[in-house]
Formats: sequence, structure tokens, C-alpha cells
Amino acid sequence: MTTMKRKIVFATNNAHKLEEVAAILGEEFEVLGLRAIGCTADIPETSDTFAGNALQKAQYVKEHYGYDCFADDSGLEVDALNGAPGVYSARYSGGGSEENMTKLLHKLTGKSERGAQFRTVIALLIGEETHLFEGIVRGSIIGERRGEGGFGYDPIFVPEGYDLTFAQLGSEVKNRISHRAKAVEQLAKFLRND
Repeated sequence: MTTMKRKIVFATNNAHKLEEVAAILGEEFEVLGLRAIGCTADIPETSDTFAGNALQKAQYVKEHYGYDCFADDSGLEVDALNGAPGVYSARYSGGGSEENMTKLLHKLTGKSERGAQFRTVIALLIGEETHLFEGIVRGSIIGERRGEGGFGYDPIFVPEGYDLTFAQLGSEVKNRISHRAKAVEQLAKFLRND
């Protein structure tokens, strides 16, 4: 007897994120992205916090499409830059990932303090309830890109306890230890008990 997969909408068009989250949530969930529900809108992210942006995206989907939904916002917070790029991680340089890394490495030139963390906040709107889940992974920023995998700042971020970047560790390891993995684990635990 086959069990029905629970459908849940993840307010993203990012194929990397969808894949990563679906892998973490596992077989019992069918994770639908925005395209799958016909949402092509560019959902605004105007908050100055990760939680605020995640809530904004989830509320947009709930209001306009009626689905229970979760959304995330995440970014890199660098100690020596007072938490920057933070919520502006994806648009830090005005360009793509390569330009973002170049700008960050330039800003850290000559700085010995290289501590940083990736933070993810997930906002879940289910029924009438709102729940927030947070995941953090500490590490440091290295001086040059290493590795082909991952996305965003992965080639320059080495998580604590490892000597390889997120880009070198491969998705299996990253999906187990990342900030998003930690937040999604909490989400999954909540959904399984719901």
C-alpha cells in the first residue's frame, strides 16, 4: 500500500534550494516550488531581517494562492563586517555569486578576523498558525575560492570542524550540516508531529 505524500509549497524558484530541501524533508513530502503552483510574481523581500523576509514570502503565497507554505531567507554574516552582507547576501554586489564573492574578499583584505556564519530562518504558515525555525552554521571565510559544488558563497566558506569549503564537501555532507539543513530539520520534525 502506498502512502500519500504530503504536499507543501516552498516559496522559492531557486532549483538548488528546492532540491536541497526536498532531499532533507525526504520521501514523505512532495515539495512544490512557486512555478509548480503557477506563481511567477517577483515576491518582495523588503524586511531588514531574515525572519521578516521569510514571513513576507510565505504570506504572499498564502494570501494569493491559499496554500500552506514555508519560505526561507538566509545569508552570510561576517563578524569583521558587523554581520554584513546579511539579508543583502544575494544582492551584495549588484551582480551574481562571483561578483558577491569578489566584493566580500576585497572587503576582508588585510583583516585577520575571518569568522562568519550562515543563518537561515524558515517561516511556516500552516492553517492559521505561524512558526519560525532557525539554523546557523559557524565557520570562516578563506582567501580564495575552492571547489566546484554548491552555490552562493560556498567556495569561500569553511564550516567549523572541517578543512574543506561547502563547495568541496559535496551536497550529501552539506545537506547534513548546513544552516538550511538545521532549519529544515526543525521544520521536518514539526511537520511529522503535526
